[in-house]
Amino acid sequence: MSQVARLPRDPGPAAWNALLPAAPPPTILESHVTADWLVIGAGFAGLAAARRLTQLRSGDRIALIEAHRIGFGPAGRNSGFMIDLPHKLTSDNYAGAAEADAMQTEVNRAAIDFAAGAAEEYELGPEAFCRSGKVNGAATPRGLAANAAYARHLEALGEPYETFDAAVMRELTGSGYYLGGVFTPGAAMLQPAMFVRGVAAGLAGQVDIFENSPVTALTRQGGAWRADSPRGSITAPRVILAVNGHVESFGYFRRRLVHIHLYASMTRALTAEEVRRLGGAPRWGVTPSDPIGSTVRRISGTGGDRIVMRNRVTYDPGMEIDEGRLPAMGESHDRSVRERFPQLNGIDMEFRWGGRLCLSLNDVPAFGEIEEGLFSACCQNGLGTTKGTASGMLAADLAALGNSPLAARLATLEAPRRLPPEPIAWIGATATLKWKEWRAGREI
Repeated sequence: MSQVARLPRDPGPAAWNALLPAAPPPTILESHVTADWLVIGAGFAGLAAARRLTQLRSGDRIALIEAHRIGFGPAGRNSGFMIDLPHKLTSDNYAGAAEADAMQTEVNRAAIDFAAGAAEEYELGPEAFCRSGKVNGAATPRGLAANAAYARHLEALGEPYETFDAAVMRELTGSGYYLGGVFTPGAAMLQPAMFVRGVAAGLAGQVDIFENSPVTALTRQGGAWRADSPRGSITAPRVILAVNGHVESFGYFRRRLVHIHLYASMTRALTAEEVRRLGGAPRWGVTPSDPIGSTVRRISGTGGDRIVMRNRVTYDPGMEIDEGRLPAMGESHDRSVRERFPQLNGIDMEFRWGGRLCLSLNDVPAFGEIEEGLFSACCQNGLGTTKGTASGMLAADLAALGNSPLAARLATLEAPRRLPPEPIAWIGATATLKWKEWRAGREI
């Protein structure tokens, strides 16, 4: 029997989920279930895999199992951008090699189209999913130079964009902090917990969904796989692992995945007077010109008008952090909000949290058939909404069809590169992140 080495643990509340009405009581796995397909993990990748399987194998029994409540884990903790264009977090301006970026853009757009189809089919509404585009905001001359380099890369790829000056950025955000921006039209913005909960509700009639049911062991028995949970088990001949970096806990891709945490805070709901003072558009999203900088969103709708600030990153190979780290990260968020929005007079934060991300040194996913009947849709390289959706969708193609054009392209990528031993990896990663944060300056 292969024991799962650890169980997921996420710091702080899932704020996007906390804004929503309470979900119906979960169905917990409390017996032995036999299925044709088992998807482990009900984030963006797992939900995409399950939905794609309903399209490809509508008569099969599909089971989906999640360690927590849907929307509570990393899927409900991200910034809510589905980005179509190159977004390489380890670069200085998101750009990579032209051929690889063109392929990734094709995959990303297929994922966004798939998510748009789910939003339409399940009538999720524009707050849950909206093709709005996004802006790379620059707050320093160095940030403007990074944006200019990224714009040149987009031109080489034949991608449209629009340059914003400081006045346009102020009109959009209500903030005089930004010197300029680059707008690209193909991204979507989500209320991520609303989206994943809505997709799960839409799938409920076709998929057996079990929540609060962590998989504690995964074993090959004859021609099938058995997943054990504290109060039950599921047996299926084909399994899709859609657990991002947690795949290492199952014994796969060990010492090949980089585990980091990002941190965010969300303000309390703004008063009508504060909304008036803030100005700008009621909904927008700004990613930083420097990938290590601050991602900022203005949201309105369920839960009121709020600002979401995300910055700071730490390397955590154990995939866990102490809750005591959140206040220190929150000080950075408070400062970043004050500097961008002094008209809000140091508004209080209602939520602070951290979220797990998984990267590989060579910016490739942990994708494909890793044992007979066991498929991986993991390691999203910091873009879990888009790349997670793509990985889940294409893993289902690979498992159910034997392949598809895009799945074949992902399957031909090299494997994630092996990491240096600890503590060398920790020293190197921590020093690099601290240097990048220092260099980013006012972009944070």
